[in-house]
Amino acid sequence: MGAPLELSRRARRRKLFGLSLFWRTFLLLAVLLLGSSLGWYQLFRTLEYEPRVIENARQIASLVNLSRAALVHSDAIARVSLIKTLADQEKVRIVPHEPGDKFDLFAQNELERRISGELVARLGPDTIVATRVNNEPGLWVGFGIEGDSYWLLMERSRVGALLGGPAWLLWLATLGVASLVGAALIARLINRPLKQLSVAAAMVREGNYMRSRLDEEAMSTEVRAVNIGFNRMAEQLSKIEQDRAEMLAGISHDLRTPLARLRLETEMSVPDAEAREHMASDIAQVDGIIDKFLDYARPDHLELHAVNLAELVVACALPFTAREDMQVDLDIPAGVHVMADEVELSRVLSNLLENARRYGKTPGTEVTRVRVAAAAREQWVTLRVRDHGRGVPTEVLPNLTRPFFRGDSARTSATGAGLGLAIVAKMVHNMGGSLELGNSATGGLLALVTLRQAPASTPALGKKKRRGA
Repeated sequence: MGAPLELSRRARRRKLFGLSLFWRTFLLLAVLLLGSSLGWYQLFRTLEYEPRVIENARQIASLVNLSRAALVHSDAIARVSLIKTLADQEKVRIVPHEPGDKFDLFAQNELERRISGELVARLGPDTIVATRVNNEPGLWVGFGIEGDSYWLLMERSRVGALLGGPAWLLWLATLGVASLVGAALIARLINRPLKQLSVAAAMVREGNYMRSRLDEEAMSTEVRAVNIGFNRMAEQLSKIEQDRAEMLAGISHDLRTPLARLRLETEMSVPDAEAREHMASDIAQVDGIIDKFLDYARPDHLELHAVNLAELVVACALPFTAREDMQVDLDIPAGVHVMADEVELSRVLSNLLENARRYGKTPGTEVTRVRVAAAAREQWVTLRVRDHGRGVPTEVLPNLTRPFFRGDSARTSATGAGLGLAIVAKMVHNMGGSLELGNSATGGLLALVTLRQAPASTPALGKKKRRGA
């Protein structure tokens, strides 16, 4: 009991966290590239960014020392001219440091504290580095000249550009986007051959062997080898399928002529009426088996049209409702149309009704009660064919659509070839639908045929002769 529960939990986890190969490859490459970008950025910050900031601080200290030396060694008249020249040409303003000045220290983060420490170390312990003085922003450096205190104001951009801001964020975002685009291109390049192989394999599974060819001129040698091997496999499967269909059709066709002669000779040469009837019945049974082989060997490609489901079901059920040993109840809404091949859908219904007649007799009676109902939901129509027999063992249900498989109850009579439900499954699949078989909760075998509902604007196919219906 523990193993199935564990498998169920694993299946749920796979469904919840399952990713396609493209997205898995994309996410792994994206994480790798983004992690590498962040690593390179941190390496740049460590080896290049901070040393450049410290060097910039040293240049600021040199500017302060030069300005102080120039002011100390100039007379009063030249000092005013010097201050004006610094303000006009170097964007450096020198103002007196008043005792009531209010300022904010330039020490908001670790890097700013390192710059402040470097300036104090080079200019002296009385140096003040501020980011705002009297509500005026900038880079303020307080220093003294012969006992007087001054402020040297310069643009914050001297260190602001290196300290961060939107520039490096823009570069990092651009690098991240480029990494994601590159990861998507690489993942698509890796995933494309597998996607093509998956589509081709699905076509082979559906019987479209010649439409599943892969590129045999791919640049990658591994992909080219896989594509060539797959194409040769598809060609062999197509040839085998064609040979099988031709063999079945040929055998069935060749048996028809001697069977017709045998039927004629039986009618003319056997005097005993009962024996003649039994022999004719055996010949008819063999002829019916040949019909099954021809149906199974029928090509897969169909042209679908809008078919009135109610009219078709009534026409197919008519031969069975005329029998004394069968009762067919119909519940098909009028006006429901499905996309199908009228002849093939007739064969599907006839096979299901014939299968119910043979193996779905109501227990305790010799009458087979069958209910055929249909319901439309969204873009699909589900046709339900249910008998009131004993049903089928659960372990046998998956094998019912296998060619030449017959259950134990069917083997006792052996009146068919074991192709009825296999033909139904194949025809429904060729029309783009699905077939599900199960046991009804109140007893009996239940067949669910799901077909695509015809659009309202699609004209319904006119009535035509149903071959072999």
